[in-house]
Amino acid sequence: MDSRRETSETLRNKCAACFRQYNKMEHLVEHMKVSYHSVHEPRCGACGKHCRSFESLREHLIGPLPKVECARVFAARGCGICLNIFDSPATVRYHRPACQYSRAAPVMPPSLSSMNSIYSVCTEADASFPPPLFCQMPKAGSARGRAVAMACKMVGGGSDGSLDLCARLCIIGEDETVIFQTYVKPTAPVTNYRYEVTGIRPEYLRDAMPLKLAQRRVQDILCNGEPLWKIRPRSYGRARVLVGHGVDQDLERLGLEYPAFMIRDTAKYPPLMKTSKLSNPLKYLTQAYLGYDVHTGVQDPYEDCVAAMRLYIRMRSQAHPRDYASGSGEVQNNYPAWRQRELERMSPEELLALSGSDYYCWCLDP
Repeated sequence: MDSRRETSETLRNKCAACFRQYNKMEHLVEHMKVSYHSVHEPRCGACGKHCRSFESLREHLIGPLPKVECARVFAARGCGICLNIFDSPATVRYHRPACQYSRAAPVMPPSLSSMNSIYSVCTEADASFPPPLFCQMPKAGSARGRAVAMACKMVGGGSDGSLDLCARLCIIGEDETVIFQTYVKPTAPVTNYRYEVTGIRPEYLRDAMPLKLAQRRVQDILCNGEPLWKIRPRSYGRARVLVGHGVDQDLERLGLEYPAFMIRDTAKYPPLMKTSKLSNPLKYLTQAYLGYDVHTGVQDPYEDCVAAMRLYIRMRSQAHPRDYASGSGEVQNNYPAWRQRELERMSPEELLALSGSDYYCWCLDP
């Protein structure tokens, strides 16, 4: 009976995005100042509710305490990977095989016998690309796309083996073709090869590529002929977007710097983070959003690259309105204090139209 007596005042103070209700319009305005709702947030296909992340949306649909009506619709017509709801069960059955990826076939690392042959090319002052076997430079504007994914595997240094030292790295293009793959000779003594995880033995690093040479090769691939100082937001030139999971750590261990606006890190992308705003492991993200398992034995950097690239492409392909201001992450919500009375006269939908996300949405990438 009380629900029927819901007043127009209460309805007017209901957030158009997350459906929270407030006693006073000024409280709703304060909510919109800090919520950063936008068209780029994941939304429930049943009720239209905006969720802060895909994990929030997952809990809304199939969590321990789901929204009952939405959960019923999702169980009949929803995809558990992309979390979209379709018109009919038949459409879902047709969609699911295309939505779920298969595990990437491992790529053999460079053989020890090939090490000497590559240095005869790479150590020359005017070395030409591509070097043999496992170091191939992509051509500008090629079918590989503008993004590359990188992953490193670390061995342990220091007295207790806890110091991370880069010992193997891989870079792939958008087509999942290997661009560069090599073992890297650490600059400090290795005290723990972490063989169960890395599969790396001492003999693999004995004649491996020196770190400084690997740095130069990675920098060449990322900048792609563009001077680092000329790279600017939204006008990258020939430079490539760097994709990965925990990219900052990989760059730090390689001793490299790259502009933050050129990095797409699946560990820090808000829609892929936990509801507590902590990072999800790559193993979980791959299983939940790509539909297959990784890290079931020795961890292959190629497999990590493929998983990160697939997650990036899936996020980039989200069907959001092409509203740059709303998803740029650069706008501040246009709710200044001097407009308070004007804002309180607006409808919840009008308030939502003023709001923008506080992160850069990958769907805006070219």
